[in-house]
Amino acid sequence: MSDDRGNEVTEAAVRPEGEPRPAARAISVGAVLRNGRPAEPSAQDIIFDVEDLQVFYGSFQAVTDTTLAIREHEITALIGPSGCGKTTVLRCFNRMNDLIESARVEGVIRYHGVDIYGEKVDPVEVRRRIGMVFQKPNPFPKSIYDNIAFGPRIAGYKGNMGDLVEESLTRAALWEEVQDKLKESAYALSGGQQQRLCIARAIATSPDVLLMDEPCSSLDPIATLRIEELMIELKRDYSIIIVTHNMQQAARVSDRTAFFTVDVKETGMRTGRLVEFDATDVIFTRPRQKQTEDYITGRFG
Repeated sequence: MSDDRGNEVTEAAVRPEGEPRPAARAISVGAVLRNGRPAEPSAQDIIFDVEDLQVFYGSFQAVTDTTLAIREHEITALIGPSGCGKTTVLRCFNRMNDLIESARVEGVIRYHGVDIYGEKVDPVEVRRRIGMVFQKPNPFPKSIYDNIAFGPRIAGYKGNMGDLVEESLTRAALWEEVQDKLKESAYALSGGQQQRLCIARAIATSPDVLLMDEPCSSLDPIATLRIEELMIELKRDYSIIIVTHNMQQAARVSDRTAFFTVDVKETGMRTGRLVEFDATDVIFTRPRQKQTEDYITGRFG
């Protein structure tokens, strides 16, 4: 079976152990049901094609009518006021909302042409391909080395674990700072180092995409700068989607920006809605929607 880009989608759902990530990076998610048309053609590959996304928690609708296309090897920022559904949308990209019993996702999210919410798609395999870094650093109560090695061990990695740990820490710009204390507790690291450790842990399993939920919100300006520089370096190998309340950060690091707002109904129910999605320089200098301009200029939000 092949997806809409011509990449093979296999039953095995397992890449040969120790083998580097293939250039075509097809998702292997078991028996996949194809759903809908392919993304519109573009000069740059579309990695996520989102169509009419709506998210509910029980009877409460958290997000409505979200349609956008995320491109490979770019940083896409999701911005907007609190409660507008940014993190809810972010969690849809690797099916983290599945872990909330009352959550229900409607619409389509295609990853390389494959509907990740298809009936037979394995969400665990989706999360292997689409890693996540959370708002606050959350290292495991283990050594620095074991934090990085944990995921590959679970996945059955049989290559040289020491080399993989070094490579992951190097790509996260942390190796030089920790190479002599790999057996020490990850809790001994500073907040900024812990967050880079979590990024290294995420990339150790060779994901295709990194989701980052306000990764700098608890960090000082110097640590924030290190993370931002790291994101720009990592987009050469990964596609990155970031939620941020820091508009200056979105302007500094992202290639494209999606602005969400909150619609308040007469009942008081607050529902997030995508207002505008475009190149970051367009969003910040010449937005098409007045709501976007008002938020960017600080008139509300």
